[in-house]
Amino acid sequence: MTTSLIAGFALGFSLILAIGAQNAFVLRQGLRREHVFVLCLTCAVSDAILIAAGVAGFGTLAQAAPWFETVMRYGGAVFLIWYGLRSFWSAWQGGSVMEVGEGQRSSLRAVLLTVLAFTWLNPHVYLDTVVLIGSISAQYENQLGFAIGAMISSFVFFFSLGYGAGVLSPVFARARAWQVLDILIGVVMLGIAAKLVTM
Repeated sequence: MTTSLIAGFALGFSLILAIGAQNAFVLRQGLRREHVFVLCLTCAVSDAILIAAGVAGFGTLAQAAPWFETVMRYGGAVFLIWYGLRSFWSAWQGGSVMEVGEGQRSSLRAVLLTVLAFTWLNPHVYLDTVVLIGSISAQYENQLGFAIGAMISSFVFFFSLGYGAGVLSPVFARARAWQVLDILIGVVMLGIAAKLVTM
């Protein structure tokens, strides 16, 4: 249980660390201190639903069609390699700089609609949670532990990002911080891809 849980947590955390529209929005709202709890809870619960769907679906499918697991394992490895190389490219390009706009306070409804769109209308979310985490979970005997670990990583990440934004803002005002983060993400992604192809 512990091994699967840690593996799920590590993979989930690595995937979610990537700089994207959803994370940028959570960080921005955290810096503005607007509806942080509801925002973080919405992101984490959405991830948990998608992770559960991916793990449950791929477990059943892997039993019905053993070849599908192999296809998804190598497909997942290709995706991770691409993801990792993209992170290295972003670091090479100089990283991003988080800009926080000042303006009128957003309503809770507007914030929720925006983050739900970032989450459920983003194809990368499905690739990360349903496809990638679902397919990799099939490699573990304790898929429930793996799924729980991945879900916990979402809760830890989003609440840390939302409430830790005030502490992080001076750091991520510099492009160098994003470069370091992108390099770390790239290393983790390529490491997971190597593990997948050697299983």
